[in-house]
Amino acid sequence: MSVAAALSVSEAFSRRHGLTVVDVRTPAEFASGHLPDAVNVPLDRIGRALPELRETAALKPLLVVCASGARAQNAVATLASHGVEASFLTGGTTAWAAEGHALDHPADRPRAVWAMERQVRFTAGAVVLLGLALGFLVHPAFRLLSAGIAAGLVFSALSNTCGMAVVLGRLPFNQRGKAPLRSSSPSPRA
Repeated sequence: MSVAAALSVSEAFSRRHGLTVVDVRTPAEFASGHLPDAVNVPLDRIGRALPELRETAALKPLLVVCASGARAQNAVATLASHGVEASFLTGGTTAWAAEGHALDHPADRPRAVWAMERQVRFTAGAVVLLGLALGFLVHPAFRLLSAGIAAGLVFSALSNTCGMAVVLGRLPFNQRGKAPLRSSSPSPRA
C-alpha cells in the first residue's frame, strides 16, 4: 500500500474528471458548498461506508476533502488502515474556493452553518465560561466543568481527534443534505 498523497488544488483540478471526490464534512457543511460532483460521507461515518468506498476506489482514485484538509487527512489514514488508498486535498474546500474554483450548492440552499472547527471553539468557550461563572456564583465544584473541557482540548490535540466535533456533528442542524456514495455518478464537466 502506498503512502497517501496530498494533492494541491491545481493537481486536483487538472485530475478532477478521473477522481471520485469524497467530502468528509458534516452534511450541513457539505450543503454550504462543495467541490463539483463530490459525495458526502461524514468523517464519523467512514467506517460504515468502507465497503462502498473500497468498491469505488477500485474503479476510480479517491480524493478526500474537508474544509481545511485536517479531517480529510484523518479519513485517508482510516481508509489506509483498511487497505483503501486515497489522496487528500491540501487546504480543502477553502483553498479550492480561494484559487477561484466554483463550489456546488444545492438548489434549496439551507441557512449557512458554521464550519465544525468554529462550532467546537464556540461550544468549548461557552462551556468554559459557564463553568467559571457557576463556580464563582453557585459552587466552586462547577469549575471542574471548565477543567474537563480543558482536558478534552489537550486530549484532542494529542490524539488528533475531537469528540466534541463528533457530538456536534450529530445535532439536527448539522444533518442536512445527505448524499449516498452509490447515488452519485459524476458527469463530465468541461
